[in-house]
Amino acid sequence: MLRKLLTPACALSLCAGSAVAADNGFYLGAAVSQSQIDGFGGNLDLDDTGYKVIAGFRPLDVFAVEVNYMDLGSDSVTLGGARFNAEATALAGFGMLMLPLPLVDFYVKAGVASWESKGSLSSITVSRFKDDGTEFAYGAGVQAHFGSLGARLEYESFDIEDTDGIDLFSLGLTWTFL
Repeated sequence: MLRKLLTPACALSLCAGSAVAADNGFYLGAAVSQSQIDGFGGNLDLDDTGYKVIAGFRPLDVFAVEVNYMDLGSDSVTLGGARFNAEATALAGFGMLMLPLPLVDFYVKAGVASWESKGSLSSITVSRFKDDGTEFAYGAGVQAHFGSLGARLEYESFDIEDTDGIDLFSLGLTWTFL
């Protein structure tokens, strides 16, 4: 009798454990992002759809490290007959703390972002500028699990010189290789 009760109980406990456990290992992913940089070049607000490429390693259920390449978008504006074009990119590295729950993870991330902005002003002559820097970066998000596939929604932010900083919202997919 006891054996008949223990077998289903053990099977259920194994299933419950696998539903809670995160899919650990190396992962790759991509995301569509919406970035907003206010005050770019004085009068230009860069508000554009871009993309992000994600590579990471999750050795524990509660911790991961991640590197992101971010296309922060481009925009242009005409001011008094002159056209101003701007674009920005970043490479960021993060440490991530995760709260793994069944089917979803909530996480916070902190690290550094190395950004680069380029622009040009065309009127009679063409004038170009390029600026770069490295800043503290942070973010938060939620990720749903479907086996090795993860779907995530996240927010990231860091400073860019001569702007009000960047706010980046993204929706992406990751695939974990065990």
